[in-house]
Amino acid sequence: MTDNLKYLVIIGIAVMLLMVVSILLAVIFNQRKKNQHRIALEKLREQQQNQLIEAAIKSEESERHRIAETLHDEVGAILSSARLHFSNMNPVHLDEKDRQLMDKSKELLDDAIQKVRSISHNLHSSLLKEFGLNEAIRHFLKKTVQGTLIEVTTDLDNNYLIQNPQMDINIYRIIQELVNNCMKHAQAKFIFLSSKLKGGWMTLQLKYNGAGLSQEEFEELRYKQEGLGLKNIQNRINLLKGNIAFEKNNPDNLIILNIPIIEETWPK
Repeated sequence: MTDNLKYLVIIGIAVMLLMVVSILLAVIFNQRKKNQHRIALEKLREQQQNQLIEAAIKSEESERHRIAETLHDEVGAILSSARLHFSNMNPVHLDEKDRQLMDKSKELLDDAIQKVRSISHNLHSSLLKEFGLNEAIRHFLKKTVQGTLIEVTTDLDNNYLIQNPQMDINIYRIIQELVNNCMKHAQAKFIFLSSKLKGGWMTLQLKYNGAGLSQEEFEELRYKQEGLGLKNIQNRINLLKGNIAFEKNNPDNLIILNIPIIEETWPK
């Protein structure tokens, strides 16, 4: 084989290799572009989903406030007026049975007024703005278990002084839903709620007895119609970029909630 032919063979092989490498690079580049496009679409979908969830939660919060004000200003006022009319009645001309009926009616009205006030306070988040998250949680727990045999204790980290109303509202609503579930579904007789700040995260732990909920049951229930409350919990956690874990360890069941408290992650 002459030298010229050798050179031609070498050049041909080099050209073929170069073409193969170019094709491989083009395929890799194209695949990378597709992956980047897919990731961008996923981020866009996640962002849009979060925006829809946030809008729904804000709408829900606005409706809560409207209902709370209606209960307080209208229903509460009507009940208080009815109570005043009862108080102005003269029981002298009533027999013993009618007096007992009137006393019972006053008692029921007092209970109804107290219930309306309690519901109004739970729906409205003014306590958060005035006293902060920890005090709002303590007030809610005290009002919720008042008149019951349920034992509730708290150990909340007083270093939590962050002023972010939307974040606080979401955490507060999550705690409300979890505690109500513990009372309604788990039939809990004791509840212990603690919070701890560490390394840019806040960890909330809810211990309770009764019928616990496992992580698998939570994941299954939140996709069902009767699990709307659990779905709302997950939606709020997604907005907070946190996570939640359920441990079923009767008699001491546990719910662990981790939330980043770095300012860049806060919902606006």
